[in-house]
Amino acid sequence: MNDKMNDKLKQMCRNVLVFLLFPVFLNAQDNVLDEVIWVVGDQAILKSEVEEQYKELLYQNEKIDGDPFCVIPEQMAIQKLFLTQAKIDSIEVSEIEVARQVDARMDYYITQIGSKEKMEEYFRKPATQIRETMRDLVRDQFITREMQKKIIGEIKITPTEVRKYYDKIPEDSIPYIPMQVEVQVVTLEPKPTIQETDEVKARLRQFTEQINNGEYEFSTIARMYSQDNESAKRGGELGFQGRTSLLPEFASVAFSLQNPQRVSQIVESEYGFHIIQLIERKGDKGNFRHVLLKPRIEMTEINNLLTKLDSISLDIKDKKFTFEDAALYISQDKDSKNNKGLLVNPMTGSARFEMQDLPQEVAKVVDKMQPGEISNAIVIVGKKEQPVCMLVKLKARYPAHKANVSSDYQDLKDLVRAAKTQEAISNWIREKQKTTYIRINPNWSNCEFQYPGWNKE
Repeated sequence: MNDKMNDKLKQMCRNVLVFLLFPVFLNAQDNVLDEVIWVVGDQAILKSEVEEQYKELLYQNEKIDGDPFCVIPEQMAIQKLFLTQAKIDSIEVSEIEVARQVDARMDYYITQIGSKEKMEEYFRKPATQIRETMRDLVRDQFITREMQKKIIGEIKITPTEVRKYYDKIPEDSIPYIPMQVEVQVVTLEPKPTIQETDEVKARLRQFTEQINNGEYEFSTIARMYSQDNESAKRGGELGFQGRTSLLPEFASVAFSLQNPQRVSQIVESEYGFHIIQLIERKGDKGNFRHVLLKPRIEMTEINNLLTKLDSISLDIKDKKFTFEDAALYISQDKDSKNNKGLLVNPMTGSARFEMQDLPQEVAKVVDKMQPGEISNAIVIVGKKEQPVCMLVKLKARYPAHKANVSSDYQDLKDLVRAAKTQEAISNWIREKQKTTYIRINPNWSNCEFQYPGWNKE
């Protein structure tokens, strides 16, 4: 009896929601007419939201397969399903990561459109409003992604599944694999002089004194001087992280801090030298600020290492030792040295790279090389945004071709995983459609949706 009454009460509430939401209403902020076009659960989708997203897609020159005023609302409705479930499952995302992505997008728009003022004119909103809208959009995207990961779980692919998938592909639909390369490297990292290192430490000690004396806020120093460009935009703030997410030497000092008003001792890491301030602790996670300074590298040091690498290259060509030996015993790149100098593509986990996935300086050299050839020593900007001196060997080049199981197993495995992932997501959406209250404004329901279960009437 109680369940029936609860169901009736829920339906009454939903009817009231639809009655209140579906009529056209005046948006006081923009002084334009707006209307609710979909209701998914207890969440509404506004006509203005669809139009704004369409405008953004047009600016980004993204192709929409179908009627945008059918495709975009459906995509938004799907996201509402994920967000509703994420709220139930208490899924959270890092606000710092959200802010970082928003900063990147705002910078992109300003660069592409020409100025902050032109961006405001294009979107017909002040920058603060654009940022706030973008923050909500990015946060929802991050939450949706985490929810999808939870739905999918761990997907295991067997060689038999890959073979069956490949055998079912029509001949004219077999994927085309672009030209790929395998690359080995030997790297040496230039070191700063003792004098330069001492000057950096002296600057950090001066910052610490100014902060502890109340002369400057830590966040102000970070914005003005920190060479961690991303966190500097947020006053040095890193967001809540556990020990394992931070460099060991950094984490050891950061998690020993107790007083948010004080500044840590100077900490040396592979990225440079830091001072740290505690913002807040929550359980085994902490939110910290830091200032990073990197000692300047002298050009004479870089030139000395380039000469040393060219000498090593001559010794390899004279067969005094192999490139693989040089990688193991000389190279300072910890990710490749124990792999015979072979680079691993972080996007795929394999040793094969398409040219655009290589560091730009490496790709430029590799493009003109033959398999087995070793380059002259070059300088690239490394992962730590510091110069790195490098020898490059082109181990193999794979011409563009139609995929086959023997040489393109990883690529085909990724396709199988993508297909199984899409199947899991699609099944989840169809089940959620059956149990979620959905109402579409009749003027927006005459569409061929990807998931027909939206129209329940």
